[in-house]
Amino acid sequence: MKDRVQLLHTAKQLNYKTFSRKNILEKLQTAIAFCLLIISIIPITFILVYVLIKGGTQLSIDIITQLPEPPGDDLLSAGGIGNSIIGTIIVTTIASVISVPIGIGGGIYLAEYSSGGLFSRFIRFGTNVLAGVPSIIAGVFIYGIIVSTKLIYGSNYSALAGSLALSILMLPTIIKTTDEGLKLVSDDLRRGALGIGASKFITITRITLPAAFSTIATGILLSVARAAGETAPLIFTALFSFYWPQGNEILLEPIASLSVLIYNFALEPYEAQNELAWAASFILVMMLLALNIIARRIGKLTMDNKSN
Repeated sequence: MKDRVQLLHTAKQLNYKTFSRKNILEKLQTAIAFCLLIISIIPITFILVYVLIKGGTQLSIDIITQLPEPPGDDLLSAGGIGNSIIGTIIVTTIASVISVPIGIGGGIYLAEYSSGGLFSRFIRFGTNVLAGVPSIIAGVFIYGIIVSTKLIYGSNYSALAGSLALSILMLPTIIKTTDEGLKLVSDDLRRGALGIGASKFITITRITLPAAFSTIATGILLSVARAAGETAPLIFTALFSFYWPQGNEILLEPIASLSVLIYNFALEPYEAQNELAWAASFILVMMLLALNIIARRIGKLTMDNKSN
């Protein structure tokens, strides 16, 4: 009987007390955090909705398939953004071809080969610094090294120069996600592979890299999304073009991109150019949203597979 009374007394003490000081403070902190979350979401939501409304109403087949017209007050239409869409795809693809092998290789070195010494700490520090460097710095760097010196076959502004600038911005994300993804792979897999006679190279290429594929792919897509939306590096390197990218020297000529088109035409005093800039904004936002959704989906699939 005594034990039962003691248990009832203990259970009564464990009951949730709504008006206790601790619980009131917890509810207050939760409410403040929720309000701050709403405040942070409101501007993003307004921006997205505004761009979707302003740009979506301007969208048409002609805008997607035609070339932009030079600014002028006597034009009823500013043309289209077809070359800018293709140019954005070309520049980001070349940047990916440059940065993905280097980034994955750097991540593999940090996760699999480095021993935590001074050199590996320097690489990690440099990667973190590079991730926070303003994008215009990458553009100015490539401008000074390649564009102004005409280092690449005597060309100055070119698609290749723009791709190099974007690849610099992509590298930190790819290196960090590869490093972290490989660290999440269980050491038991490595020991098992090495125990049956597999070399270090075979273990990495056949075991650890496939196991971390989803994480690495997510990082690559996020880096591509960042590169596709950059403007400042392309202004200093790829410049802009009112023509279709074509010919054998396509990489050595200026090339159009959605972000630079938006920047140029949004500053024009003509309504036709402003409307085209909104249409380009809509297309660019849709491309970035698609890449981010795919990246999040891959990340979610990774978490689900690990939980199972």
